[in-house]
Amino acid sequence: MTGGFLLWKTAHILSATVLFGTGLGIAFFCWFGCRSALRRGEIAVLRSVLRLTVIADAWLTAPAVVFQAVSGWVLMRVLGWPLTSPWALAAIALFMLVGACWLPVVAIQVRLWREARAAASIDALPDSFHRRFKIWFALGVPAFAGIVVLFYLMAAKPLSMTAT
Repeated sequence: MTGGFLLWKTAHILSATVLFGTGLGIAFFCWFGCRSALRRGEIAVLRSVLRLTVIADAWLTAPAVVFQAVSGWVLMRVLGWPLTSPWALAAIALFMLVGACWLPVVAIQVRLWREARAAASIDALPDSFHRRFKIWFALGVPAFAGIVVLFYLMAAKPLSMTAT
């Protein structure tokens, strides 16, 4: 393999690691930080957790998502694998499923942060805040599962799926 290919592959693996790690870390931080702040009635902590969640997604997750799409396409082209192969179609479909879950999650995080900023206290949070928080969590489950399956596809690369 050429040096260019190995650089793209290494960068693809690193960005996948960033995507998985920050996704899991953000989810953990937001879930437990928000629940703790809600339970303790600490609106300032809730605001901080949500603010950092939004920032982390914008600075870490979003660039990794874009790079995954670009580097995945480049690697497929360099390897000469058709984008219509069963493997590529499965990877693209899973990537889109994860994205279809993640994009609303980002929008929900921003709305949660705005609602927390506007509320004078935990008790002043609107009911919509708690509903959105549950939806945020529910969307994270298929997104996480999809990423795990994507990692499997990247590692296993079943040969029967890479050719048409």
